Amino acid sequence: MDLVAPLHAMIIFAADCTSSGTALSPLEEAVCTATGPTGLGIIGLYSFLIAFILPLPSEVVLVPAETLRLGLSTTGNMAVIIVVSAFGKALGSLFAFHIGQEAKEYGPLVRWIKQSRFDIIEWSEKKTIQIAKKYGYVGLALALCVPFFPDTLSIYAFTVLEEDYLRFGAATFAGSAGRLLVTLGLAGGTLALL
Repeated sequence: MDLVAPLHAMIIFAADCTSSGTALSPLEEAVCTATGPTGLGIIGLYSFLIAFILPLPSEVVLVPAETLRLGLSTTGNMAVIIVVSAFGKALGSLFAFHIGQEAKEYGPLVRWIKQSRFDIIEWSEKKTIQIAKKYGYVGLALALCVPFFPDTLSIYAFTVLEEDYLRFGAATFAGSAGRLLVTLGLAGGTLALL
């Protein structure tokens, strides 16, 4: 599979980090300009953080594929980025999963959130229960494959219902890698339309 053409479209699709005219967080800027093994570390850290705390787009990790300087082809760089990003997001998701498991046992926090003006828990539990009952961990992986949708909420919603760390980690890894592949597919389709 040739990923060079979709990569060029991805840069247009996700906006060129250096000249998009929009304000980027310092971490997003670091990801966009990542090079070498240190750059992979930055991509992994970014992916870890967006899984449980940062409402930022995960697709930005694809931008430095052409300039990563790992001694690989652009396609090789892309494959390494996808694996590192998915692994980082899986680790971050497991951290979120652990927090969710602890929060389930901390009654006052859950009661306070339920009494708040926005009943996030009820809404997310309702939607998550529907997906989990119908698709289980495959549903989580599929939900995480949707590009440009903040996945932090999906991850936390699933933590309330599930208890299997290994399956949860595997589902988030698969969903995270799938999301980047779907993004590349969409970018390639966008290029074909131009």
